[in-house]
Amino acid sequence: MRWHMRRIACWLLLSVSVHASASGSEPWQVGVLYWSDTIASQQVMRRGLEQEAERINQQARATGQRGVRLHTMVAGDGSEGIERQIWQMRMMVDNNPPDIIIVQPTDNAALIEPLQRANLAGIPVVAYDQYISGGVLASYVTSDNHQAGYLGGEYIASLFARQRPLRLVLVEYPLVSSTVERVNGFLDGLQAAGVDYHILQSYQAVQPQEGVQAARDLLRDFPDKGSVDVVFTVNNGAGLSLVETLVAAGRSEIIHATVDGDPGSVDNIRDGNLTRIDSAQFCALMGGTALQHAYRVLQGEAVPRQVIIPAFPVTMETLELYPGWQGSLPPSFTKPWPSTSRQWQNRLREGD
Repeated sequence: MRWHMRRIACWLLLSVSVHASASGSEPWQVGVLYWSDTIASQQVMRRGLEQEAERINQQARATGQRGVRLHTMVAGDGSEGIERQIWQMRMMVDNNPPDIIIVQPTDNAALIEPLQRANLAGIPVVAYDQYISGGVLASYVTSDNHQAGYLGGEYIASLFARQRPLRLVLVEYPLVSSTVERVNGFLDGLQAAGVDYHILQSYQAVQPQEGVQAARDLLRDFPDKGSVDVVFTVNNGAGLSLVETLVAAGRSEIIHATVDGDPGSVDNIRDGNLTRIDSAQFCALMGGTALQHAYRVLQGEAVPRQVIIPAFPVTMETLELYPGWQGSLPPSFTKPWPSTSRQWQNRLREGD
């Protein structure tokens, strides 16, 4: 890699955030590679993971078992973040290998070689949120991203008559599996509801400033009120700033569907600020489950190769049921809008 050595300190070990148990047992060394520290949902995933580490260590102190010590790095956003995470994972494997690595990939393909390097070194790897498209993962924990998009598509379909094709703008991010699956799910949801649509334009954004730019591009490309029916954003990282920019420009006629469950987006639904549905992730649960599985792998236990956490449809009708990013799965319920699957189910799906 081309990074200058004097910059290494910026990306090396950011914290040893959870300490060994007081019993004297040597803790398991857990390398954790986070993606972003600017995207709010990812911050909550991190808190969930680190809170689970605290719980594990409390239990370890009480039982005399081995706890965990986390060694964390943050890649950062954009193309530099992708390259940085490649370098971080290589350094982690080659220079001071931990007992296990947990990674939130910045890119599905970029980490193939570092994952294969970990495989050859005998270091198990657990991924969460995003997949790595080559190599072997001990376990993969993610939201049901296709479901997240599908819920948005079927709900938006319930708001429109069928006299003409829906005029749709997509704000997507094709570099990671989760956001690709969300777009596919959204379009599948529209199609299953019998809605014809026309994709007017696609923009790329997952971070707040990118969302502002996507909104500016939309306003430039479609300056007339009524020229766009719906904007679908693949996350709240871009979606919140996009909505804010469109509202400031007076484009309140546009309907917005999105994914994540950010409190600001929930407020937009409650206040009628463009957003009609936000398919929420259970972010803390995702991060915590990733560490649970890593700890079980370290103890020699079998874990499912894949865990899929359901997404929750936050709408005006379901606001009171949504417990927030840090909450547990709410009870199953019947959707109050037309759907090919009327029941929302509160269960995790596991498999190989």
